[in-house]
Amino acid sequence: MLSVYLSGEIHTDWREQIIEGAKGLDVEFSAPVTDHGASDDCGVEILGAEENKYWHDHKGAMVNGIRTRKGIEEADVVVVRFGDKYKQWNAAFDAGYASAMGKSLIILQPPEHDHALKEVDAAALAVTREPGQVVDILRYVLEGTLPK
Repeated sequence: MLSVYLSGEIHTDWREQIIEGAKGLDVEFSAPVTDHGASDDCGVEILGAEENKYWHDHKGAMVNGIRTRKGIEEADVVVVRFGDKYKQWNAAFDAGYASAMGKSLIILQPPEHDHALKEVDAAALAVTREPGQVVDILRYVLEGTLPK
């Protein structure tokens, strides 16, 4: 079984495309919480309210960090998606963390991010443009077969 952690932007259905495309492969997926409100508010909902937005966000980042670290540490492969709409600083951090841990790293990004992400891309074993390419890599890793 291949364990794959899907990190990055939460505004498109790229995770669902990969999971659907990988049906039939011996793959187990994990991911951060993708409900934006729950992710932002988990710290204050669990640990108590904060008047200062910095500490509100800080508590959320710490609680989310527990899940993120576990997911990356337990993964064989980490896929990090950088989307069009927002700058995903957390995704860049996840890519760096995965790389530092020696994880196989696949980046999923549009071409217009190539220059900005050149250092992240240099740490990856593959840079893809479409979720289907990630599925093709997983299939190749597990079965040694090329796309048809």
